[in-house]
Amino acid sequence: MRRVRLMLIADYVHPFVYRESFPEGVPEVAAVLAAGDLPGHYLEFVATKLSAPVLYVHGNHDNERLREGAVWRDPQGVIAVHGRVVEAVGLVVAGWGGVPKYREDGDGQFTEAQARWGFGKLSRQLLLRRLAGKRQLDILLTHAPPLGEHAGSDHAHRGCPAMTRFALAQKPALLVHGHIHEYEGKKFETRLGSTRVINAYGYRIVELEIP
Repeated sequence: MRRVRLMLIADYVHPFVYRESFPEGVPEVAAVLAAGDLPGHYLEFVATKLSAPVLYVHGNHDNERLREGAVWRDPQGVIAVHGRVVEAVGLVVAGWGGVPKYREDGDGQFTEAQARWGFGKLSRQLLLRRLAGKRQLDILLTHAPPLGEHAGSDHAHRGCPAMTRFALAQKPALLVHGHIHEYEGKKFETRLGSTRVINAYGYRIVELEIP
């Protein structure tokens, strides 16, 4: 087993992070996992301040993209993992951004059918890795929470069934999500089968043991 230290951020531009002297006072981390609804300029700030890679998924407020004049662009110097399986610093990370659809308009939402298709695509990517003898999934990075204790109390913050099934089948060591703010009283971690589930709201440093 090896121990990996990670920074988790989501949903809130944390003043301890977004400051001139950052990363003073922060332990060295192997990677940053950004679980959505973070401004693109904030993601770029973290990426320029740390040598560790910043992996992110989008949230449901469409604020990751940056506008330069009449042109919109994705944040630079960071790794988008929505709908992908990527490997960075020896970790295999799958990503799924957005939330279950809760209104007719608005970006960053998906239907149950889209979630089933998306997590099926991630499963196929992992199957190809398995057939090639490559390392399997360590971390699932999402914006919405899985079903259960981490889900919010209203329809807009409900858990995602397809994500839950995927996590139970693939057994990542860690599932990191956002979307559930502190006012929900659910900034905690639990287990989903063998998977450690953490709400990344704000800023957290965690250590993970992986094979």
